[in-house]
Amino acid sequence: MKNIIKLCVIALLVFSACKKNKVENSEKQKVQQIAMNFDAFGAEITAEKAMSSDEMLAKFSNMKVGDTINAKFTSKINEVCTKKGCWMKLPVGAEETMVRFKDYGFFMPLDAKDREVVLEGKAFVQETSVEDLQHYAEDAGKTKEEIAMITAPKKEFAFEAKGVLLKK
Repeated sequence: MKNIIKLCVIALLVFSACKKNKVENSEKQKVQQIAMNFDAFGAEITAEKAMSSDEMLAKFSNMKVGDTINAKFTSKINEVCTKKGCWMKLPVGAEETMVRFKDYGFFMPLDAKDREVVLEGKAFVQETSVEDLQHYAEDAGKTKEEIAMITAPKKEFAFEAKGVLLKK
């Protein structure tokens, strides 16, 4: 009887070790696949279960100023800060969202415009002041005339990304 119990315990240990190795190998494969297809910035994220930009617009449309949700979505970069890549603008459906990076912990390449991204973080709706809008326009390389035309605050869709995958 003791031998049967010992045999069962050994079999359990062997099978659980095999399952653990299979899970670890699966995770390694995901990381390798991401590395082959994307440049990663910020926290480690995956592209799995990311919403489309149209689905993200639907989420934003149901929010009021001050609301916040956790989200992951894909889009294409419309614009990147030309000074150091500290923000980017992405289309969400027919609208646009301003993306900043958690704690300014990472920046995007200055040549990232028109590239596909997957990002994960917090989506929220805010009202952006005239001063901030003018500052962003200056960072984007707008002319003094274009900057002077900004005279009213704007309700905007915003996103604080904790991690970004930039398609190679």
